[in-house]
Amino acid sequence: MVLTSALAIAMIVGVLLMFGSETGFQEKPEKVRVAVIMAGLCNDHSWNESHCEAIQKAQAQALLNLEVTYYENVPLDSTAQDTMEEAVRKGAKIVIATSFGYGAAEMAVARNHPEVTFFHATGLKSMTNLSSFFGRMYQLRYLSGIVAGLKTKTNEIGYVAGLNISEVNRGINAFALGVQKVNPEAKVFVSWTGSWNDENRAADSTRSLLDNHNIDVLTTHLDALSPYNIADERNVWIIGYNRDNSKRFPDRFLTAPVWHWENFYVPKIREVLQDKFEGRSYWLGLESGMMDLAEMTRNVEASIRQIVEEEKIHLTQGKFDVFYGPIEDNQGEIRVGEGESMTDDEMLNRFDWFVKGVVDGTNP
Repeated sequence: MVLTSALAIAMIVGVLLMFGSETGFQEKPEKVRVAVIMAGLCNDHSWNESHCEAIQKAQAQALLNLEVTYYENVPLDSTAQDTMEEAVRKGAKIVIATSFGYGAAEMAVARNHPEVTFFHATGLKSMTNLSSFFGRMYQLRYLSGIVAGLKTKTNEIGYVAGLNISEVNRGINAFALGVQKVNPEAKVFVSWTGSWNDENRAADSTRSLLDNHNIDVLTTHLDALSPYNIADERNVWIIGYNRDNSKRFPDRFLTAPVWHWENFYVPKIREVLQDKFEGRSYWLGLESGMMDLAEMTRNVEASIRQIVEEEKIHLTQGKFDVFYGPIEDNQGEIRVGEGESMTDDEMLNRFDWFVKGVVDGTNP
């Protein structure tokens, strides 16, 4: 009787194992090592932290079974290539680089290691084993510009920016178009730092703006928090970027264009594990869920919220996009004609001019 029962149990277990194998219910796969290369720190409350939080959400999904190593403060020079090579030697099967400046290094390492999968945030190029990815954050910049344009009383708005590249210029212009949409009298004054995360340069640029103009709303395209601290001290309204920092500045924070990278990382890492990866360039819009406008705080009036929500619906539904003509630059030239729109190539690679209402943006 005991033998019969044991045999029956063994048969049942065997059937269950077969059933599990056929339907995909198997033991966890082997750990997949992921290396994240970044120019700053995971706790910067900005760009880098937005990536770290997203990777942690991906790591929390047991079926992905990820083992993650973060390489912080990696310079944007030859050191980056050495760091990526080191990560591969240590067993990384997926390498994620989170800064535009890592492009050349990552391409070189990807060529050396066709067995490894690479992702490049804000990059523009792809290979068989490398995908670049970014979001149409200019759509959220436009919406936050509407908030600024309706909130300002002085009609002078500050914008502290890092590097004069198409990505940054695109954001400045979209923001300014949002401002102009609701307040044609307002100006956007730009101050350049020449760095993404140098807090001292960011602080100097912010003070220069506030000392020389009657600015009452400030935004940034940086990984630094010093502009927010200074704005908070001087009772200037804050529109953030990358993450929602409203809890850090409850009295002056309005909203922020923010990233939800997990909505890219989770499905794309799953594709890697399922051997479905395709090396390509992604430039995703609002519909992707990869970015959004942070919930507007109590400092934003209900009337402003309603206008922003209506514009957001138009963007999400594809009825409208930011760089539809006519668009005039700050030198008086029509850059996008009536009924025309900018191409992706122009927005991604050749945005070297500024729209009407942007002041000093051409002199970094």
